[in-house]
Amino acid sequence: MDDRTPNAPAGPGLTVAGAVRTAILLGEFAPGQRLIEADLCERFGTSRFVVRAALQELSAQGLVEFQRNRGARVREISLAEAIEITEVRKLLEGREAARAAERVDAAEAAMLHGIITDMRAAVGNAELLRYSDLNASLHAAIRDISGSEISGRLLRQLRDQTVRHRFSLSLVPGRPAVSLPQHEAIVAAVTARDPAAAEAAMHDHLQGVIEALQALPVAGLR
Repeated sequence: MDDRTPNAPAGPGLTVAGAVRTAILLGEFAPGQRLIEADLCERFGTSRFVVRAALQELSAQGLVEFQRNRGARVREISLAEAIEITEVRKLLEGREAARAAERVDAAEAAMLHGIITDMRAAVGNAELLRYSDLNASLHAAIRDISGSEISGRLLRQLRDQTVRHRFSLSLVPGRPAVSLPQHEAIVAAVTARDPAAAEAAMHDHLQGVIEALQALPVAGLR
């Protein structure tokens, strides 16, 4: 996620698509909200052509959809879709964890252990949002260590689409305490350079995510 504020004009280091994506992921643009081209042009100081191209790019990423005679809006991802996306993530991230176990070096192993230490502290201090951020950082670190460019690109897109549901899960009482041992098992297997165990640990963790999503109130299923 880009660290720049989504209210800033898009500059050389941040495309309009990237700026709108950041605003969506931060919840500034809510699911179902219309994205008015004229408003975006004014906000980012650019042309309708650039804004239109950015919205098309975000549509390809599954974050924006176009409605006939109504223009673009932030795409709403149903709970059912979020569960299906996590099932796909389970396959891809399992493979990435195995590759990471084959490639990890001493510095990367220390970095992973450092994230786990911070996650334990976040759980102990009941810092739910901090834990959620560290959770995302750990998955991203394993993705980077694996060096899997294609699956990494697909996973970033899939995780972006489910950001709202992951945020909801992070606020479920007791959820971090359940997922922490799963993350510890993943890191233990990756840093032990055991590909089979790393893949199995990642599968177990994401199966737990699927079950937690399935346990969310049925009213959230749209």
